[in-house]
Amino acid sequence: MRHEMSLRPGPFAAIASGRKRYELRLHDEKRAAIRIGDTICFTCTADDRQLCVRVTGLFPYPDFAALYASLPLLECGYTPENVDHASPQDMEAYYPPEQQARYGVLAIGIERLP
Repeated sequence: MRHEMSLRPGPFAAIASGRKRYELRLHDEKRAAIRIGDTICFTCTADDRQLCVRVTGLFPYPDFAALYASLPLLECGYTPENVDHASPQDMEAYYPPEQQARYGVLAIGIERLP
């Protein structure tokens, strides 16, 4: 199955370079339909470029605090320059605590398609 998602320029570039290996999302109805082996095509919000990835794993968590404690943050989009300041609260700009409590969160393991 193919899924479509939008992505800001920074995370888009991190996936394009192969540095970002997990996409972090709310585990809502749309993400609940994703299965290992599916394709996700990301569209960059700045310029409509697209890149597609294959889903290699699905890792549900109750909230971003649990996710951040479990996964390598350098593979979640952080860089060596900012990983020391990484905080689960960073994700609250996109997903408020109420939504996290309602749906849980999901780390989607990805690998770039040629």
